[in-house]
Amino acid sequence: MRPGFTPSLSISDKVTNQRESRNTFSLSTGNIIGSGIFISPKGVLEHSGSVGLALIVWVLGGCIAALGSLCYAELGVTIPKSGGDYSYVTEIFGGLVGFLLLWSAVLIMYPTTLAVIALTFSNYVLQPVFPDCVPPYMATRLLSTVCLLFLTWVNCSSVRLATRIQDVFTVGKLAALGLIIVVGLVQICKGNYEGLTPQVAFEFSRTPSVGQVALAFLQASFAFSGWNFLNYVTEEVVEPRQNLPRAIYISIPLVTFVYTLTNIAYFSAMSPEELLSSNAVAVTFGEKLLGMFSVIMPISVALSTFGGINGYLFTSSRLCFSGAREGHLPSLLAMIHFKNCTPIPALLCCCTATIVILCIGETHNLINYVSFINYLSYGVTIAGLLYYRWKKPKLYRPIKVNLLVPVTYLMFWALLLGFSLYSEPVVCGVGLVIMLTGVPVYFLGVYWKSKPKCICDFIGGCPLQSCKYMFVLIIAGSDFSPKVSEFLNSNSTTCLIVSNLPKPCILYMASIKPFFISVDSDIWHFKRNPILVVWSDTLM
Repeated sequence: MRPGFTPSLSISDKVTNQRESRNTFSLSTGNIIGSGIFISPKGVLEHSGSVGLALIVWVLGGCIAALGSLCYAELGVTIPKSGGDYSYVTEIFGGLVGFLLLWSAVLIMYPTTLAVIALTFSNYVLQPVFPDCVPPYMATRLLSTVCLLFLTWVNCSSVRLATRIQDVFTVGKLAALGLIIVVGLVQICKGNYEGLTPQVAFEFSRTPSVGQVALAFLQASFAFSGWNFLNYVTEEVVEPRQNLPRAIYISIPLVTFVYTLTNIAYFSAMSPEELLSSNAVAVTFGEKLLGMFSVIMPISVALSTFGGINGYLFTSSRLCFSGAREGHLPSLLAMIHFKNCTPIPALLCCCTATIVILCIGETHNLINYVSFINYLSYGVTIAGLLYYRWKKPKLYRPIKVNLLVPVTYLMFWALLLGFSLYSEPVVCGVGLVIMLTGVPVYFLGVYWKSKPKCICDFIGGCPLQSCKYMFVLIIAGSDFSPKVSEFLNSNSTTCLIVSNLPKPCILYMASIKPFFISVDSDIWHFKRNPILVVWSDTLM
């Protein structure tokens, strides 16, 4: 190191410091418990046809989520990359299959889920204001948009603040469900459990078909979605080999137990007909049992869904970030704020896509769309686990689940998707079509390397302008165009980070501005201090 030089804290150190604040349990539980338990009971009961079968669906749904999460724990420590399904499938099957999962997730899966949670939030907030009718369409959309914009701003401002919000609202979610469960258990202790006796619980309003039961599982799976979200931030989890399985062993059984008791509480206070006719199940439950304190219920649900929106924004933006870092999405989405180390472009992309979905969809249909695509991606990923074991049998795996775990999951997965496709061919077909539209996009945007110069200049220019106006850093890229040189030479207030640069590019940069090197780290400091060039293995 040169005499008199004091190195500054590297960006990688800042990112690591923020990883250490991650609470894996609250992130996992907070992402699972969102709006699903407050809107899915209606869909599960409608498709299952009886209270007893609906409760069985909820329990089995939790068991299947537990099997899937164990498989993901093995993948998470074997392929220690952020990005979840996308990163694993890309590593195992190659770029095209990974891109199709990424395409469907960015285009519909996560924006749709966020839209459903945001709509649930606004419906429960506005229900006390409009007690005798459904809240107006425009009012729910506007409030949902305001909530999304606020939480996007929070996530852009500070990772630490976003995770603290997640911690606080995870406790709020469990408190809201705890209130429902306690009130329901009081009802049962008073003898109000006629609808839960086997003779009544298994009285079917209609003969259930296998296809309808499959749709009931899809509705329940929406409430459990989020069990794989720790895999999207693996690189930000401290000691993932220990904390990933630990979070799974605690969060999945806890959520399954809470969900089952919550549904029992619902059925202790409402008949199946009352539940199916309710627009806000928890509000109806509160009105019947809490009297003048019923206003507590919509507030509690709103707090729960608010935390769910925050968690989904956090993880979905990291998926965009990972995809852009691999070159499957525009490099603009692989940029982070130079001071806060937050992926601002990815967060804005997720927020914008969600607002678009808010304007075009209804909640029930949105759940069916997203649940089918979710299960499709889960199955492909877990099939990849088996293929990867065969492909690389000697690879060290810190966690290796019993072979029966992925096989059992895949058997259930195949039956569920097959019967769902048979029962709702249009809904499931639309999901498949959306995924397959990614094939031409992949070949045009990713596979085609010899693009015209005008297109390359446009693609290269967008991240540079973002550096100027959004105060973000370029953290992915293998090309160093003349436009970048011109930008570096004319902007003295922008911090730029470029990974995977060939050495001639660094030497060319040295000819533009004087610099000196800190030999103790792979960080190159320019004397005017506007630019840091960080090697990729130092950054991540």
